[in-house]
Amino acid sequence: MIQWILSPLCYCYLGLKEGVFLTISTTMLGGKMEQPFTAASHHDVLVLLVQVTILLFTARTLGEIATRLRQPSVVGEILAGILLGPSILSSLIPAFGEWMVPHTPVQGYLLEIISLIGALLLLLITGLETDLALIKRHARTAIGVSFGGILATFATGFLLGQLLPDYLLVNADARLIFALFLATAMAISAIPVIAKVLMDLNLMRRDIGQIIIAAGMSDDTIGWILLSVVAGLAAGEAVTIGTVLTTVGSVLGFLLLSFTLGRLLVKWLLDYVQDHVVSKDRLLTLVIAMTFAWGAITQALNLEAVLGAFVMGVLFGQMPRLPKAVIHKIESIALGIFTPIFFGVAGLKVNILNLLRPDLLLIALLVIFVASFGKIIGTYTGARLIGRREHWTALSFGAGLNARGAMEIIIATIGLSLGILSQDMFSIIVLMAMATSLMAPPALRWILPRVKPEEQELMRLRQEELAETSLIANVHRVLLPVRLRDSSVDDAIQTIEAQVLEIMGKQIPLSITLLNVTAPGRRAEGIAFVNELSKLFSRVEVVKKVVEHDQPAEVILNELKRDYDLLVLGASQRSREQGIMFTPLVDYLVRLAPCPTMIVKGQRIIKDWRPCRVLVPTNGSRAAKHAADVAFSLTGVAAGEVVVQHILEVEQNPFHYRDADPTEDKGRLLVAEEIVGELKAAGDARNILTQTIIEWRREPETAILEFAEKNGIDLIVLGTALRPGSSRLFLGPRVERLLNRAPCPVIVFNS
Repeated sequence: MIQWILSPLCYCYLGLKEGVFLTISTTMLGGKMEQPFTAASHHDVLVLLVQVTILLFTARTLGEIATRLRQPSVVGEILAGILLGPSILSSLIPAFGEWMVPHTPVQGYLLEIISLIGALLLLLITGLETDLALIKRHARTAIGVSFGGILATFATGFLLGQLLPDYLLVNADARLIFALFLATAMAISAIPVIAKVLMDLNLMRRDIGQIIIAAGMSDDTIGWILLSVVAGLAAGEAVTIGTVLTTVGSVLGFLLLSFTLGRLLVKWLLDYVQDHVVSKDRLLTLVIAMTFAWGAITQALNLEAVLGAFVMGVLFGQMPRLPKAVIHKIESIALGIFTPIFFGVAGLKVNILNLLRPDLLLIALLVIFVASFGKIIGTYTGARLIGRREHWTALSFGAGLNARGAMEIIIATIGLSLGILSQDMFSIIVLMAMATSLMAPPALRWILPRVKPEEQELMRLRQEELAETSLIANVHRVLLPVRLRDSSVDDAIQTIEAQVLEIMGKQIPLSITLLNVTAPGRRAEGIAFVNELSKLFSRVEVVKKVVEHDQPAEVILNELKRDYDLLVLGASQRSREQGIMFTPLVDYLVRLAPCPTMIVKGQRIIKDWRPCRVLVPTNGSRAAKHAADVAFSLTGVAAGEVVVQHILEVEQNPFHYRDADPTEDKGRLLVAEEIVGELKAAGDARNILTQTIIEWRREPETAILEFAEKNGIDLIVLGTALRPGSSRLFLGPRVERLLNRAPCPVIVFNS
């Protein structure tokens, strides 16, 4: 799984070990300066491997213990670093500390690089999970929470900086800069820590979680802008309104370009890599490379690299074509390897022993109290006055955003390097960062049971929970092969397929590829036809492809290898050849397709056809459940009705009397009620009117056809489970009769 990242590094390292050096040439003022690019020393690499091994093992172990104690795993991961670092083991056992704590700049840089990868991947996952539409609905609350939190923490931090004793300052004459720096440090939240806490508590998809993430990103952006101003003051640079506006403009410009040109670039790269690159894990490489690139851009703007990673996650999260498998791989790599190391390194930087003096310990407790009080009061006030939220919900925002974590340590390190912070004050701020990070999970766990979610949120969460087990809800990339139409009847059939996908696209983010395989020399006609057909889709992303080839089946099957979730086929006419269900091409594709298929069989219909009443015959099989999912996805938009029909077949035996064995009949009836009841519950959870029917009939297909004709059914959805590669397409004589005699369009969904 991680071959894509380790193999290139391994080959580069081996080359350097053999004495192969690269030369980086830079031209400066017309001259040429050569600088050798060399590897770290053998001992530094050995120390890194020992550190990563111990950190990863200990962080995962303590994370597991924390999870078993019903605490977020991030608590154990941070404590792992504190346990291994100078606070405990590295001080008690100096020989162990020689290996565990970096003692040279190179050792520190190597470990920080591994830690940075963890932070970037964690923020990438956070961006992928961010729902912009949901945040937009709660924008007022997010703005209020962010504004209140920044204002209150900055004010209380500045006041505290004015009151702290002189011996904590490097230069007593620079107290104003010190107070501004402390205020800025307290205003920033640790998005990586907050994101991990929300994931551990299953809050990422809750309204509260999304608002906390949005407010946290706003806090961090404003905080880093303030930090750049304070750093400029500390360095003696002239900080004017112009320089401040330049910094703010760079942030706004970055966000504007990211969600305009950046989005187009991501879409183009995703389309190109998915359609033209054949290497394994090609999309995984693309996502990671773009994450690092966007992190580099924000780093160049003197912001934090994690902001770029977060924005890139949001951009990829808006792409329906990105397969879920890629996201799962990123989560496995990040949450299983790199983020535990990231949090372990954060804990490793804490040295509690430096604060054992009573006066320093008292000041540390005061700093922790002021930082927490300012953040909680500020976010609470903003949520209540601006967001109009109730008491416990407003309090939960402060509990979540109070975590500072590694971001605070980075800021403290900057303050130490600029000569703003003394070593004692540095240790106090680092302790505050870890303490607030450890306080966030139990505070949220205590507050959340008292928060009453709104009905709209509960409905959304129920639907998302159902979508986890729904095959059709996880369909995002669809291939729709189309052929040149020559008759008005065919045009009507094509309209059915387009309307079905257009309706599904209102509930599921779809990317539909219209593929026309045309005869050699007719490419221009194919392009014109596909362009005209694409006008039928207004709510979904459409990709148009025209291929000149005399073997359409080969072209379609090759195209399906490019990460498609569903193949949609039109079957306007049925072949008269013996053993052919639809047409030779359709039958062949259904048998060999590597993904689920949906065959749409229709008749001439009016232009504004809508499936307001959909019939789903069921026998309790998984295939029938998938068919019901299709029906729910089609009727949910139009507030239609789904009819779930189960036929109890009566044996066609003149000597059999159904009520001769009432025990058997009662048992079959109970099973039938359970089968239709399960699908009704699924429909009710989606707020879709669902009717159930159980009948005793000798010919089930006759009962289905009669009901469809008498009750104005607009669409019948049948579920099948044909194994790929079977010798011929055979769905059974009853399905064939239904397809031939149905008074309305029929969808056959083969899962």
